[in-house]
Amino acid sequence: MTTLSYLKPDHISLKNHTELNELWVQNLIAEDPSILGLGELVLRDRERIQAGSGRLDLLLQEQESASRYEVEIQLGKTNETHIIRTIEYWDMERKRFPQYDHTAVIVAEEITGRFFNVIGLFNGAIPLVAIQMQAVKFENKIMLIFTKVLDLRMAVLTDDDDPPESTDRAYWEKRGTKQTVDLADQVLSEFIQPLNPKLGLKYNKFYIGLQENGQPNNFVSFRPKKSTLSVEVRLDQSDEIQKMLDEAGIDLLPFDAKWRRYRLRVNKDDLKKHKDLLGDLFQKAYQRSL
Repeated sequence: MTTLSYLKPDHISLKNHTELNELWVQNLIAEDPSILGLGELVLRDRERIQAGSGRLDLLLQEQESASRYEVEIQLGKTNETHIIRTIEYWDMERKRFPQYDHTAVIVAEEITGRFFNVIGLFNGAIPLVAIQMQAVKFENKIMLIFTKVLDLRMAVLTDDDDPPESTDRAYWEKRGTKQTVDLADQVLSEFIQPLNPKLGLKYNKFYIGLQENGQPNNFVSFRPKKSTLSVEVRLDQSDEIQKMLDEAGIDLLPFDAKWRRYRLRVNKDDLKKHKDLLGDLFQKAYQRSL
């Protein structure tokens, strides 16, 4: 039996390090954005020029959604100038590309009390994530630990608060196929309307949602693809649900922690094969939405 021993971590300051610098950190995140703990992200751009305002360190995006993250890195303590710059870059990007859901992210070695005071002045109006970064030395190796200390994404917006741009069925049949849009109809008639017959589909630019008497209730939403239907079920993440999905062998995308959604890719056979499981998930999500 292996005996574990305690090793006191040797924390180092990147700001005062003679070799490791901000570019080194930027390169690590660009190579593997998942180390930030924000989900499965991909790099869209780095050192992105902002008109008259410098360069955005990193632009990251979720692989299967229209969510983008404007990331600024600061060695040492957060300061007011860097906070404002982070928010300014976020604002520029969201105005340039309104079709995406944008989040400002600041990564610093120390998130100070002054930072929370400044952010408090915005009264939760900005979707912002603050991540504290610690560098630990072990022998001749350096480890970075990223800890999320503030997450204002859910406080700012839900997709029901901001009316999305409407489209129609033809738009989604072109973006996906007629067959995959038909799958959304099948889910509606076989699973959703037995829960509430007043619910119907609402065609939006980035997803097909649900509505009742013109009011959104997106406890389930859809994104038709070319060969499958992406089904998003709004539920809190749990080991029980994850175990059921894994054992069923359903094609899963990573859990959407921001919007608290399980994301499934299904075809016509899946709707029949996993009828009981899907029905249970939809019912749980519907009850949660009441």
